[in-house]
Amino acid sequence: MGSDNSSWTPHTVLSTLPHPPEENTSSPIPFFHLLERLKTTKREGWRRFGINGESISDHMYRMSIMTMFAPPELASRLNIPHCTKMALVHDMAESLVGDITPVDVHITKAEKASREAAVMEYITTSLLGQVPGGALSAQEIKRVFEEYEENVTLEAQFVHDIDKMELLLQMVEYERSNDVDLTEFTHVAGRVQLPEIKLWAEQVVKERPQRKGKGISS
Repeated sequence: MGSDNSSWTPHTVLSTLPHPPEENTSSPIPFFHLLERLKTTKREGWRRFGINGESISDHMYRMSIMTMFAPPELASRLNIPHCTKMALVHDMAESLVGDITPVDVHITKAEKASREAAVMEYITTSLLGQVPGGALSAQEIKRVFEEYEENVTLEAQFVHDIDKMELLLQMVEYERSNDVDLTEFTHVAGRVQLPEIKLWAEQVVKERPQRKGKGISS
């Protein structure tokens, strides 16, 4: 990513790639190739615990499925297909930004947001701007990404909660399979916004394995 935050652009990353996507073409294929990076980039939070686990795409796939199972009282107030689209789009910028976590203190929240916005602009213009019909689709992708970032609509709040829920599920699953204490991530349950999803979060946290001499199920 480069150590100088002020000099970071999508092209500083693209210049390091062995096969950077071709820009300003009439084909969406270069964009499709860029998405492969979401399949190969690991989620960094787990790597600090020695877990070489899920990719960004893995995370977004389960999120997308989860949006389809909103509790009925919440689903009746949501545009579910829009939520599914948002789950598929919300981390797309990490294809070039990477997975920046809260422990990456050298990159501020504002800098992270700036980098992600720059990547979405790059995708919208340089990769999809000349694609017949693709420019409209790209603008929609960008709008959905910005809606998620603003976190104002009920759909955005729901998808933010699903983002946290997916992490909590993965936390429990890695604790079970790796015999590791991931208590550090339990605070995420307290940041869930919607009461219907808070119930899910509470249920998942209760599933945490007990450790000999140390209960960690709360």
